[in-house]
This record gives sequence, structure tokens and C-alpha cells, in this order.
Amino acid sequence: MSSPAVRWAGPRTLLLQLGDLDEVVALHARLAHSPLPGQVEVLAAAETVMLAFDTRAHALAAPAAVQRLGHAVDASAAGREITLDVVYDGEDLAEVGRLTGLGTDGVIAAHTGQAWTAAFGGFAPGFAYLHGDNESLAVPRRDTPRTAVPAGSVALAGPFAAIYPARSPGGWQLIGHTDAVMWDLDRERPALVRPGDIVRHRAVRAFVEVRDTAGDAPAAAPVAATEPTRASGTALTVLFPGLQSLVQDLGRPGLGDLGVPGSGAADTASARQANRLVGNTPGDAVIETLLGGLQVRAVGALVLALAGSAEAASITGPHGDRDVPPRAPFALHDGETLTLDDPGPGLRSYLAVRGGLAVAPVLGSRSTDTLSGIGPAPLAAGVSLPIGPAGNGHVVGNPEPASTGTPTDGALTLRVTSGPRADWFDDAALEALCDAPWTAGTQSNRIGVRLEAGDGQAPLKRTRSGELASEGTATGSLQVPPSGLPVLFLADHPVTGGYPVIAVVVPEDLPAAAQAAPGTAIRFQLVDPDTLTPQDTTEGTRP
Repeated sequence: MSSPAVRWAGPRTLLLQLGDLDEVVALHARLAHSPLPGQVEVLAAAETVMLAFDTRAHALAAPAAVQRLGHAVDASAAGREITLDVVYDGEDLAEVGRLTGLGTDGVIAAHTGQAWTAAFGGFAPGFAYLHGDNESLAVPRRDTPRTAVPAGSVALAGPFAAIYPARSPGGWQLIGHTDAVMWDLDRERPALVRPGDIVRHRAVRAFVEVRDTAGDAPAAAPVAATEPTRASGTALTVLFPGLQSLVQDLGRPGLGDLGVPGSGAADTASARQANRLVGNTPGDAVIETLLGGLQVRAVGALVLALAGSAEAASITGPHGDRDVPPRAPFALHDGETLTLDDPGPGLRSYLAVRGGLAVAPVLGSRSTDTLSGIGPAPLAAGVSLPIGPAGNGHVVGNPEPASTGTPTDGALTLRVTSGPRADWFDDAALEALCDAPWTAGTQSNRIGVRLEAGDGQAPLKRTRSGELASEGTATGSLQVPPSGLPVLFLADHPVTGGYPVIAVVVPEDLPAAAQAAPGTAIRFQLVDPDTLTPQDTTEGTRP
């Protein structure tokens, strides 16, 4: 393995640039099987391996540790071999035959005649980029992407093949379809194909429906990702969810290879604070609600706390009416109703209940992921949320000040470090990023804050043309599409991206970024990744 180039994607995340895809696959397999100290995510892509760590110290130690790994891949890290039946009837089959010069029959023969290695995932849960023994089927994407590609479509693009796990937009060339279910949360292994697996395709004329018979082996029962929390008999009933209310915890990191975002609370500082106030563990599930309007009723006696943007709430019911202080524990008696009023500065409020929300976990987390749809459904009127039992360690806390910063002098300042693809921009781009305030756009959501240029501010310009091979993206990345208007990735962002990242917001400032309401002015301040002290944008940055 050649010595990988290191590109930093924030203080705790780095991209290792490898010489070729074989090196990417080998290094990824090694790190997935034998994680480095503090490693929380390893994600392969076309030319890079992204590594995320729990601390800056662990991240700084990673490059040297990678060099000591050697070239060998443990045999136990090898993937499975999977054969998929394919009906070759795709809309682009004839066009692929023309582009490759193989003709229709030649395309089928080339597709079925070689083994395909699942090199990496990331486009969507269950989507795997398959790399063949040769590149005889390398074709460009369609000039005009389709608005909807059916699930099970077998497709080609560049040197890769893939199967769409769900109906989605896409610009790959379609050559056939399979009835294989690529992603199923009811399976112990939700992704049928995972990085490192070997896939072979078998041509069939049609699919045969297989019915259960007495001689068939029983289907395996799905296995819960984690031990479900026992409910205590108490509950919260949602009377009105407001604009958007979701169940969130600290997310499901480590599943990026399957195309699953980390998700979790957008403002982790406020979610942790709400849990701390009622005596929960930091990772207990809470309600994240957008703006005001959430209305819930207690079933049994409960202890709750509000954090985040919530500044005013009220209780009505059989014990009389009263106001609720933010960031302090309070009682909600059986039959009483809690209503959140319009929030203060910010977007998101967090409601924690002593014992935590005991909804069923999905892939080890109770978070709702708005990008992939994984996790509990968004809350609706009539939904009853069971509450877990409060143990002896669930001691309520004292009132606290706000944990998330708010805009000062009319603007929210977010600290950034130079991004892994800052060299894709002209010399003045990083200075321009930090020079004038941007505005949080109206299309912002849990996936990202879409930034709009202020008066007299020009979009950011690149020095390089062409496409960037898809690579892992860290939460906080400022990705710059062709428009030149950055997008700040939040909790539900896609795990890979194809646009260059010019800078990355430091993890400590992401809670404040998640509270940036549309219209908020945002300034970026370049800082040293070790000390988080300001740097001159004309002097460059340390790794």
C-alpha cells in the first residue's frame, strides 16, 4: 500500500487519499475489522477512506497508526459471495451496448461473466458501488437523470455497477432488474450487499415466486439491534405535534458504509442538557420539536425538562394552570397537558422525560432520520410514547443557563477549520467565506443549512473544473455546489458527497448551527484546530 495523503475534514475527521480502489478496499477492510483507538466511523469511497474519531488526540495519532498496519488484510475480514438473478430488460441496455461496442448480448455476457466487489456504499441505505474485474462496461451517466428509478434496477455508471435499493432519482444507465431486496430492516443484516462482499449476476428470463412448503427451513426471526427498554406503564400522548416533532437520541454513528447517516439530535448540547435535568443518561431518547406548538398529555405522573430554543410553555389540567420554566425539571401530573409556546432565539426545542422515551430502537438508535426514513415516524396527533423506568441513578438536576450560543451583534459566529478540498478554490475563496455574513436560507432543514449570499457578496469560485469523486463527508462540512453557495451539513446529511468541501464547522459549534433560523446572519471564523483560536485566513491552516 502506498503512503496515503492526509486531508483533514475537521479537528477529529480525516480523509486518507489512496492510490487506487484496490488500496481503498484493502485499507477499509483492515480498519473495519481492527478499528484504531477512538475510531467511530470508517467510510470507503472511490479514492479515499474517511476516518472519524472521538477526540482530536486520537485523530492526530491515526496517520502514523495507519502506516504501521502493513499491507495484509485479515482473512476474517473477507465478505460473502452473493448471486443475484437479473432480468436484462433495462431501458438503457441497447444504449450501453452501443457505447461499449459490445451490443446487447455482449453487455449481458460481460455483466454476468465477472465478479463484482462491493467497494463502498453511501448513496442510500443498501446501495453498494460494485467494481468489476475489468472496465469493459464503463459508461457515462445519462445526460438527463430520471426523476424516479424503480427499486431493484440494475445499473451502470463510470466503472461501477449497482442495484437501486429503493425508488429514487438517478442518472445511472439501466440494464435490467432484480427481485432481490437490497435493504430490509427486518433482517438481522439489513443490507444484502455490504462493502467487501463479492456479487455475481445470473441472467434469467423471469422471476419465479417461491412459496413456503412444509420442507422449507423456517425463516430467521429478526434480531433487535439493541435490547429494547422496558416501559414503565407511563406515557406521553401527543395531542398536536406542531410544525415537526421527532424522536431523537445521539444517533447511530458507524453505519456510513451502509449509506445510513448518523442522524440524532441536531442540537446535541440541548438534548444532553434536557436529559441531564431529569436525571437521564445523555443518550436517552427525547422529543425534538421545530418552533412552538407541541402539545402533549401525561399518562401517569412524569418529570420533564425543556431545553434548546424553548423559552415559554404552560400546563393546564385538573391541578390548575401554571407556567413552566425552561431548563429546569418540572412535574406533569396524570391528565395534565403541556403546551410549548413560540420559542426564543433559535429553531429547535428538546423535551426530555425522566426514564426516557421507550420507543423501539432501529439499528441501535431511537433517532428519526429524515433523509433515509429510518427510525420512528414523525410524531402525529394520537401517538402514545411509552416512558422507560427511572432507576436509582435518575436524580433530577438544578436549573441551568442555556447550553447553546445565540447570535450576537446580529450574527451567529461559527468557527471553522480548512476543509479537505480547500485547494479546489481560488486563493481568495476562504477569505471570502469568512469576510462577510451569509444568511441561513428558507430551504434549510435537518440535512443542512443552505446559505444565501449577503448584499454585494459573490458566490465562491473554484480553480478546478470537472467532478470530484464521491467521498465521505463529516457533519459540519461546508460543501460548495456549482452555484457557489455553501451548504452546511447537519445531523441527517448524506454520508458521501460529490462537491468539494472548503471548510468544516468545529463540533463544538454545531449545536448553535442547528439553531440557525431562516434569515439568521452567519459569519465563519477560521480557527486553529488544536486551540480553536482565530487564524488569519491569508496564512493558511495547520492540519
